[in-house]
Amino acid sequence: MESRHGSSFSSLNSYLQALSQTPARLARRAGSVSTSYEEMSRVKARSGSDMKRTLRWYDLVGFGIGGMVGAGVFVTTGRASRVYAGPSVIISYAIAGLCALLSAFCYTEFAVDMPVAGGAFSYLRVTFGEFAAFLTGANLVMDYVMSNAAVARSFTAYLGSAIGISTSKWRLVVRGLPDGFNEIDVFAVLVVLVITLIICYSTRESSLVNMVLTALHILFIGFVILMGFWKGDWKNFTEPANPENPSGFFPFGAPGVFNGAAMVYLSYIGYDAVSTLAEEVHNPVKNIPIGVSGSVIIVTVLYCLMAASMSMLLPYDMIDADAPFSAAFRGKSGGWKWVSHVMGMGASLGILTSLLVAMVGQARYMCVIGRSSVIPAWFARVHPKTSTPVNASVFLVCKIGQMFCPVRDRGKVHPKVVSLMGNPYEELALCLVVFWTPLSWMDHHLAKLGCLCSVERIFTAAIALFTDLNVLLDLVSIGTLFVFYMVANAVVYRRYVAIGTTNPWPTLAFLCSFSFTSTLFTLIWHFMPQGKGKALMLGACAVIAIAITQLFRCLVPQARKPEFWGVPLMPWIPCVSIFLNIFLLGSLGGPSYVRFVFFSALAVLVYVLYSVHASFDAEAEGSLGLKNGEMMKESGESDQDPSFKV
Repeated sequence: MESRHGSSFSSLNSYLQALSQTPARLARRAGSVSTSYEEMSRVKARSGSDMKRTLRWYDLVGFGIGGMVGAGVFVTTGRASRVYAGPSVIISYAIAGLCALLSAFCYTEFAVDMPVAGGAFSYLRVTFGEFAAFLTGANLVMDYVMSNAAVARSFTAYLGSAIGISTSKWRLVVRGLPDGFNEIDVFAVLVVLVITLIICYSTRESSLVNMVLTALHILFIGFVILMGFWKGDWKNFTEPANPENPSGFFPFGAPGVFNGAAMVYLSYIGYDAVSTLAEEVHNPVKNIPIGVSGSVIIVTVLYCLMAASMSMLLPYDMIDADAPFSAAFRGKSGGWKWVSHVMGMGASLGILTSLLVAMVGQARYMCVIGRSSVIPAWFARVHPKTSTPVNASVFLVCKIGQMFCPVRDRGKVHPKVVSLMGNPYEELALCLVVFWTPLSWMDHHLAKLGCLCSVERIFTAAIALFTDLNVLLDLVSIGTLFVFYMVANAVVYRRYVAIGTTNPWPTLAFLCSFSFTSTLFTLIWHFMPQGKGKALMLGACAVIAIAITQLFRCLVPQARKPEFWGVPLMPWIPCVSIFLNIFLLGSLGGPSYVRFVFFSALAVLVYVLYSVHASFDAEAEGSLGLKNGEMMKESGESDQDPSFKV
């Protein structure tokens, strides 16, 4: 390691010198990996206090159901049915549920072996290295910010429906801004504030609140299903209201079903939040598999039943894209209008639980990313009294406060804020990127500086307060699919590659080949005209994918066997997950990819200008180990932390 007399941010000259060494530092840090033992010992210790293991399997199932039901049915179903799939949205949910279950298996293997709060970020860090983990973490944080905004805005719509007040009366319209970015939803922000206070108090108490709300919500879901099948009409499965629109159970064909599946996949991001609670689970070996996989299965069944109920209530071309269930009863005669109000209240209840779980997961992701030194360690702190990552949780409140700070005060710094300020050159380095970057974890540094943040405030406020639901859903869907795709690849890599002892190239070659074949299949499916040639090429891609998977399975031995729980039928299940994620990614429109590339490019910029230097400094200080180019074998010691109980 090169000799240095201070951190990269000790002075402006030091930072400029660090920038000149960026290529060498990238070569050293980008591919650097950690071990599960290190993640649960030295890295975990950077939080100071420990998160207490107080959760059981039923807590995880409750968090999973609360996190998924509400965000999915009450936010995405209306649009997926009206625009993409029609009545076959039922099949869309089944496909998305299968894809989520296969991904859940991959998450579970990691979570049991390495029960830390980092979720996908930690899983990528111990397999593909720091840069892949950072890119995944950036997309995860973006997904949570966007999904929270989408769900919070939908909460306003359903609450307005429940009490009979139009949604437009809850929001302020700003003239001069483009459509989709011109509505301020202040009430949604207040809801986020209240939930933040709950999750900061205690994880156990948060679970109890979630369990109560989820139990009430399950009763409401049963009511919705019964009312739909009782009051609905079977002919709505095949007959649209307008005869000129496509008819049948599959009005838009197979592409519509898969486009709908890609859209409703947002519904399953909740189980990802459950995986971030692994550090707080008693007996992870038993409770995590039940909690993660069990919640996905239960929610998939509920989704399909509710989608069927909605499809029976109205023809697909009459469904309200924003509030499909409550709106379905508004025009009913015979005194059924009251059902609309009940549904609006119940949906609001489910959306609250979805917000709670999502914000719990987001805080833990930010906490563990802070432990890795690629963002400030301030986020990694766990409060000794509450045993929760209060800094990461309360940060959302700071963000909301910034949204309403008058621009004329941007040059003033509150005395209490001055006491929080760290090294000014480190702040300057980060602000060079943050000034143009809407990544949520960077706002803390802008608050500490108290300046240069008016542009970023406006951009962030536009996302959280102004963004149209359709824009938010597209952003979240592509980010979620990308993260699940990466985790599926990581579980195969970890099974077949032992760092320092196994040649990784056969496994990497297989993963790249399989992804390429899946991408080719997807492109042919979506862009090649119908005919025998298309069928032959699709069949050829399928045969090649199966052949290379079987060849890999026979020729490359597994480097490790899971000690407690592992994905069955390796590598088939992860490969099916990889294929489904790529296929669903191909169902999204071009604008989704433009936005995804834009946010990913910003994440890369942050990593190059700040994170790689911060982690390089941490390595020099001895805070990080296992460096690229100096690969060590996985620790022979137990991979479990001292508090781990089997």
